[in-house]
Amino acid sequence: MRRVIDYLVYLIVRTFICVLQALHMETCQVVAAWLATLLADVFKPRAAVIDDNLRHAFPDMSERERRQVAWQMWNHLFTLIVEIAHAPRKIHDTNWRDFLVLHNADTLTRLGLGERPIVIVSAHFGNFEMAGYLLAILGFPTYTVARTLDNHYVDSFLNRFRSRTGQHMIPKRGGYDQIVDVLARGQMMTFLADQYAGSKGCFVEFFGRPASTHKAIALFALANDAPLVVGYARRQKGRPLHYDLVIESVADPRSGEDHVSSVPRLTQWYTSELERVIRGAPDQYWWIHRRWKDTRPAKKRRKQAA
Repeated sequence: MRRVIDYLVYLIVRTFICVLQALHMETCQVVAAWLATLLADVFKPRAAVIDDNLRHAFPDMSERERRQVAWQMWNHLFTLIVEIAHAPRKIHDTNWRDFLVLHNADTLTRLGLGERPIVIVSAHFGNFEMAGYLLAILGFPTYTVARTLDNHYVDSFLNRFRSRTGQHMIPKRGGYDQIVDVLARGQMMTFLADQYAGSKGCFVEFFGRPASTHKAIALFALANDAPLVVGYARRQKGRPLHYDLVIESVADPRSGEDHVSSVPRLTQWYTSELERVIRGAPDQYWWIHRRWKDTRPAKKRRKQAA
């Protein structure tokens, strides 16, 4: 029965995507705005979490401004889905310049053509699904860690989009050996580095509050002599399917700088870099995550704070 239900859900998703593909982008934008209003003002899923996150991240932001950012976030998420539906038919290796502005291209080229592995970190910011898609179009295929969806049919459909231009997917669970192999071969590994990592994670400051962060990302970079790159694909304002693909900053283990001296310091460095990026366009960030859960014993919290 579960398999039948999953397949029916898959058919609904495929039908929805087909409808989006048949519509003009301008019409899709109207649909995205209508759906955003439905979720932000009517059904309000995770409204308390979103408002709490924004209130702590931007204490000077008024309640009205927080509601506006919440609506913009939902509109961004639905636009992201529209872009995934349209991108394979509209963006390819001969016309990418019509849709993409590449920032710090010299850094990307130097790292991408070098012999060392690269660890790229981003967040649920901008169109993170398009980031790997666009990098592969530029000739830099990546290996990306992603959680396997419970619905096998939908998961396979999404991964076909991700791999269309040469992006390779590694499951979040059980993918350690594959990650090690990718880095040993000098390839690019990408991670979304802004999700709660549990009570045993590395707690660093993120928007002024302790946030549990996965230790493995910094460890992979340091153990493999891999430059750690903070990058993202941010949608240009008011222009769906048009992006700024940005190499924001690089931490090189060979530099000897303080922030590459240990796993906690490197984790704090890239988390602070991501925070700075998000502050520049908070409407393009997923505020729906319970990012700041802290289940550590009170004694351990006080020790780290000291």
